[in-house]
Amino acid sequence: MRFRDALTAPCLGAIAEIKRRSPSLGDIRPDADPGRIAADYARSGAAAVSVLVDERFGGSWDDLRAARASSSVPLLAKGFFSTEEHLRTAKEAGADAVLLLLRDLDDALAEELMRRAAELGLDTLVEAHDADELERAIALDAPVIGVNARDLATFEIDREGQLQLVARIPPDRVAIAESGIRTRAQGAAAELAGADAILVGSTLMQAPDPAAKLRELLARPLVKVCGLTREEDVALAAAAGADLAGFILAPDSPRAATEVLPVPDELLAVAVWVGEAKPSSATIDQVHERDAAAVRGRSAVLLREGEQVARVLDLPWEADDPEHWDRAASTPGRIVLAGKLAADNVADAIRRVRPWAVDAASRLESEPGIKDPEKVRAYVEAARS
Repeated sequence: MRFRDALTAPCLGAIAEIKRRSPSLGDIRPDADPGRIAADYARSGAAAVSVLVDERFGGSWDDLRAARASSSVPLLAKGFFSTEEHLRTAKEAGADAVLLLLRDLDDALAEELMRRAAELGLDTLVEAHDADELERAIALDAPVIGVNARDLATFEIDREGQLQLVARIPPDRVAIAESGIRTRAQGAAAELAGADAILVGSTLMQAPDPAAKLRELLARPLVKVCGLTREEDVALAAAAGADLAGFILAPDSPRAATEVLPVPDELLAVAVWVGEAKPSSATIDQVHERDAAAVRGRSAVLLREGEQVARVLDLPWEADDPEHWDRAASTPGRIVLAGKLAADNVADAIRRVRPWAVDAASRLESEPGIKDPEKVRAYVEAARS
């Protein structure tokens, strides 16, 4: 399979990276075996594998050859390439694609390298670090565009700036969010911004088991704990392993919050509204339809900056529907399943529906708006098992 085609699956993909060191962190895994790691990544769901071949990252062309010998997954040769000779060497070593850094290339050279790569049967990942470089990549008609969150001069990560740029990549291109992704929630944020895949290196290579960490980042469904009203319950949800923290900003709800509370990096904040969303600090808005006879209507959507990114399938307010899971299972697209979920039924719901995320609130409480630690932990564990 071609590199580009491997990144266009309906679900979020991952380009899992092999590197022994980085300029920002120093040595990471100097004794890394690229052949073994590439095979492990492929078995763990990587859409493609990136191999650092530059000696500044402890890499070499032999690392690429070893990865090629052990795996059939598409390989990205990652280095500082500026000549046709670099591209030929990459092809001969087993690469399916090469990285082109617009920071180091003018438009004429970048266009020439893209053309030469295509003649050699190589795809290209054209990487941008800022808005100007992104506009250049789009104008060059690059099929695969990556946005790197890391400033290569200061090594600082600007994840929010990255997501804003990812959202600007035209839908007919393959969009890659590169660097700075350590948690499932951060990967999900990139996905909702429009990324087809994430490129993850240091996070994987620093993990005791890089392949297991990759499986964790890609695992679905995401787990949402909703109806949070206290900072200690936000901390509880994060510690339990949840991905999404929901704050209900509908005054009539028995678990209404006065504001969106701060959340740690491993959580995405979701502001829950009835009728329409208002400005808040949340990454995502969940907007339920109005119902004159209830606190909220049944139907809801997830919005990112006003654009729908998922549907929420819930039960009617304080009512049951025996067909709820079956109806959800037949609904296409990105689905968040809600409605009286807890530890005793969430695993069965996941098997039946295969949702993108699960959402629980009332059955995780000791009283409305107050979470029960044991119930929260048991629910998250059951959802992630």
